[in-house]
Amino acid sequence: MKKKLTLLFFLCMLLSLFAGCSAGKNQDAHTITVGATPTPHAEILKAAQEQLKEAGYTLKIVEFTDYVQPNLALSEGALDANYFQHAPYLNDFNQEHGGGLASAGAVHYELFGIYPGKTASLDALPDGATVTVPNDATNETRALLLLQDEGLIRLKDGIDETVKATVTDIADNPKKLVIKEIESAQLARSLQDVDLSVINGNYALQAGLHANRDALAMEPESAAEAYANVIAVQDSRKDDEKTKALMAALTSDKVRDFITETYQGAVEPVFQ
Repeated sequence: MKKKLTLLFFLCMLLSLFAGCSAGKNQDAHTITVGATPTPHAEILKAAQEQLKEAGYTLKIVEFTDYVQPNLALSEGALDANYFQHAPYLNDFNQEHGGGLASAGAVHYELFGIYPGKTASLDALPDGATVTVPNDATNETRALLLLQDEGLIRLKDGIDETVKATVTDIADNPKKLVIKEIESAQLARSLQDVDLSVINGNYALQAGLHANRDALAMEPESAAEAYANVIAVQDSRKDDEKTKALMAALTSDKVRDFITETYQGAVEPVFQ
């Protein structure tokens, strides 16, 4: 009797699982699930929802507050795409995790700048001041290059945006700055406790900071091409119909107008 009950339970579980998977597949055929950080990515995605609906798709947005989980979720198949990162960050993830993700195309660029904390200007920066920078490889390199551009530090020869630089690559630090590497999501939150911080555009916006109004310095315009934010997908799905529909909606005139009007230059569309 016990064996019969066990077998019956097992068969019921299989039938339930099969039914659930079948329902999921039917729903997934018309649903595009995209992981995104809240600002500006999720906001831009919402601006594309109506166009995707007209194309026969329901857009489901899953919000993340960090830069690690969205790529892991995409790799595991929990998402159809994600939207939060630039190509160098994506490439670095692939190197660290054995590949598997690809860019389906670029959508926008976020201005990347130095923001005042306890010190109001670069000229007023005292010796021994504390400066925070992102702790992920690609954005830390950007931050250090920007600090170098402003004459605050000098990096070792050969350091550019193609190199993964850290504070150990600083060759000269005339003001004896204390440069702390912290998670990008914490940069704006801890701004009041440091002299300056180099903050990613999305986290600056979330904190109510506008690059053109609040930043003391920004990386050069040429950085827009290298650090444009992309739609990432699994490499095998780069050319499927869902990906094409998502890219068509996100590179539409409607989305271009939304980005331009909403962010007033802090976020710039990069598509033609």
